[in-house]
Amino acid sequence: MSRNSTHRYDRTVILGVERVEASVVVTSAELDERLSDVYRRTRMRPGLLEGLVGIRERRRWADDVAFTDGAVAAGEAALAASGVLPEQVDLLVNTSLSRSWLEPSTAVVIHDALGLSPGCQNFDVTNACLGFMNGMEIAAAMIESGMIDVALVVDSEDSQPVQESTIRRLSADGVTSRDLMSEFAALTLGSGAVAMVLARADQHPEGHALVAGVSRAATQHHELCVGDNDVMRTDLKGLLEAGLDLSSGLWDGAASEFGWDDDISRYFLHQISQVHTDAICERLKIDPELVPRSFPEFGNIGPASVAFTLAGEADSLAPGDRVLLMGIGSGLNASCIEVRW
Repeated sequence: MSRNSTHRYDRTVILGVERVEASVVVTSAELDERLSDVYRRTRMRPGLLEGLVGIRERRRWADDVAFTDGAVAAGEAALAASGVLPEQVDLLVNTSLSRSWLEPSTAVVIHDALGLSPGCQNFDVTNACLGFMNGMEIAAAMIESGMIDVALVVDSEDSQPVQESTIRRLSADGVTSRDLMSEFAALTLGSGAVAMVLARADQHPEGHALVAGVSRAATQHHELCVGDNDVMRTDLKGLLEAGLDLSSGLWDGAASEFGWDDDISRYFLHQISQVHTDAICERLKIDPELVPRSFPEFGNIGPASVAFTLAGEADSLAPGDRVLLMGIGSGLNASCIEVRW
């Protein structure tokens, strides 16, 4: 069996992780109502978003709030919770999939709004829904090597553009049930933001230690989910099956090495749906009671979702708890990061 990519950490800690919830609630019932004519014409039944997928509602930013405002607010909250001043940040990594332009980077807007120093390196990193965890790994690698002392990783997603264009497209004449299912995943998306501060362990013994990171790729599946700000098309069945196989391959090569199949306090999975959560728990033999869920209220917030869910549970974690962050992104790539709380 081909090997995973494995990294061990002994000099990096998390000082804080904070989330910002978008303020406008959009229920699945509202979306079903807007798509009622589509369901009738395609003979598809409404209620799948909540009944099957398990998403009751998701959030959107208010009309006067840009998604970058969410990233800035999350960054400010994470710095305040960590006791870190803006001028102490050496690296800013923005991992948002959402973007208003190709250049300059979205990171420069956030860097400017946060008042970070000219010496703070800043850039965007995107890798579908795995971006935030990749940002953590890049920050940790730079801390471990001694290049930097403090890093801020941020992510803010705006689901509204692709969701609205999807509804308009599906409402046109001639749309088939196949068209509807191909674009169905866009209806599960939500908006929100999260930020995490990472730093050197020797300077911050109070932090939560990064232990190890493991990644694995199955890039032959890069056509199963393709999207931009206007359209997102997904082979739902193919993506689920390929994602389960990729996750199993990673798990088989890492769980016994790191003891991930027991003594884990919480498993933070990518927040896709009830179907995906049940399937991954069954495949990896994970106790579903140890898997927090944010998707019923917030939907799938893309690369923000794992850390967003962690931020919502952070106060319930005790010192010494072993926490596993588990992400998967279209393409396909998968990663797990262990944290000792």
